[in-house]
Amino acid sequence: MDRFWLKSYPPGVPADIDPSAYASVVSLFEESFSKHRDKQAYVCMGKALTFGEIDSLSTALGAWLQGRGLKRGARVAIMMPNVLQYPVAVAAVLRAGFIAVNVNPLYTARELEHQLKDSGAEAIIILENFATTLQHVIAEIGIKHVVVASMGDLLGFPKGLIVNFVVRTVRKMVPAWSLPGHVKFNDAVSTGRRLTLTKPQLGPGDVAVLQYTGGTTGISKGATLLHRTLVANLLASEAWMQPGLHRKKISGQITIVCALPLYHVFAFVTCGLLGMRTGALNILIPNPRDLAGTIKDLAKYKINIFPAVNTLFNGLANNAEFAKLDFSELVISNGGGTAVQEAVAKKWLAVTGCPICEGYGLSETSAGVTCNPTDSEAYTGTIGLPLPNVEIRILDDAGNDVVLGERGEIAIRGPQVMRDYWQKPEETAKVMTPDGFFKSGDIGIMDERGYTKIVDRKKDMILVSGFNVYPNEVEEVVSAHPGVLECAVVGVPDANSGEAVMLFVVKRDPNLTKEALAAYCHDELTGYKRPKYIEFRAELPKTNVGKILRRELRDGAVKKAA
Repeated sequence: MDRFWLKSYPPGVPADIDPSAYASVVSLFEESFSKHRDKQAYVCMGKALTFGEIDSLSTALGAWLQGRGLKRGARVAIMMPNVLQYPVAVAAVLRAGFIAVNVNPLYTARELEHQLKDSGAEAIIILENFATTLQHVIAEIGIKHVVVASMGDLLGFPKGLIVNFVVRTVRKMVPAWSLPGHVKFNDAVSTGRRLTLTKPQLGPGDVAVLQYTGGTTGISKGATLLHRTLVANLLASEAWMQPGLHRKKISGQITIVCALPLYHVFAFVTCGLLGMRTGALNILIPNPRDLAGTIKDLAKYKINIFPAVNTLFNGLANNAEFAKLDFSELVISNGGGTAVQEAVAKKWLAVTGCPICEGYGLSETSAGVTCNPTDSEAYTGTIGLPLPNVEIRILDDAGNDVVLGERGEIAIRGPQVMRDYWQKPEETAKVMTPDGFFKSGDIGIMDERGYTKIVDRKKDMILVSGFNVYPNEVEEVVSAHPGVLECAVVGVPDANSGEAVMLFVVKRDPNLTKEALAAYCHDELTGYKRPKYIEFRAELPKTNVGKILRRELRDGAVKKAA
């Protein structure tokens, strides 16, 4: 395939990297443990763990897991927010030759039961705050071993005791739970220190992680990520970030703000694994929705790399306390997960002096597959260029390439793409072309330089009297209105036009009226794209990663109209 976009690459970024440079993610980890042994790797609530300590703790926990009789390739679920136990658990599971299953800790019992059954997980490492959810389904699933962590486990004495007391007794964040036979996280580590970790010979084709899709399009499916797919993505991402790292002088160790949840593929790779690879310090934020607490934490560190989603960028950029932080060494702001709106990008640049570098990826592609150049100052409104080793095609409904500049489905091929959906050959066949391209379900347009703009998800398109309306376009226009803080657009049934556009808005200006907003839309959008219905909301429903849940808004609107 003619990768014509390579001519748009920043100087020094290679067209390809060699995924075979490491046999597995584990060999890459262990190189970092040795190379950066005394450097801090992760910090949470003021307590840091060095690379050497992650090495020691994960060796012990891995040995304990092996001591339970789990066989190579066993699935081990990890159900925790951004706490120090998370990177220890991931490293332990992978080093012991098992498969890590990332689980959203805010899942309902129904969602948790589905994922644990689907993955066939035999063990789970879970924070006690969410143990009650597991209790509801433990009898229905095949989990044999339960490790329960407490927020303060790795914070040391007396801080750990104080944090646990506050979390359990003062803030009452741990609902009552009972899991007979469970083992405490620190006890598992202590026991494991007396055991020996048997290191399996892992290869590129071994499964490393089951990364479940968000489930917003139906039943959540496990993307099977091999050691090779993760290594390929890490090395490509590392190569791509180099120009950005030279935008300004960085004093000392690189820091990464890890405010996005590590169980999600974006933070898992871009923060957790890439930090491990590059010897960076990950600043773990357990609850980014607490903006005041997040800003207080960030004030203690110099910030170099800041991955986030549009909603988090927006919330922070509009916070007066955040604007007081020191951004003198902030060199890369990664945007992903959902489209970064121009109004938000401009505000972030004005506050921090660092442009948002938007990229694109999915659970099925081990996170990022395209990104804007990290040394660029311009907002392009695109997801950028394909990363090293990645090929992108834009396909019509028949699977043929569209003419450059035309809309079509984004299809991706490269070593970063998943092997399959875990034990779902029919679902896999639906998304893979015969020549190995993964069909993303996202509609995009690629220009003559190789930059791609997403115009929407296939399923989110609204059909108004035969005309296609793409919600992202309407949201982009509305979000530029000075009185609008956030917005979302969905299609609702309409007797006259089949579907009509409905707009949900969170106001920045309390005096903004529906009439004024409708008049603005009249001036900015052609007839069939204008919202027929406008509803103001105090807030919009979002996933933990910050994606606005259009489906929830749509379902609520349809139910209300019925």
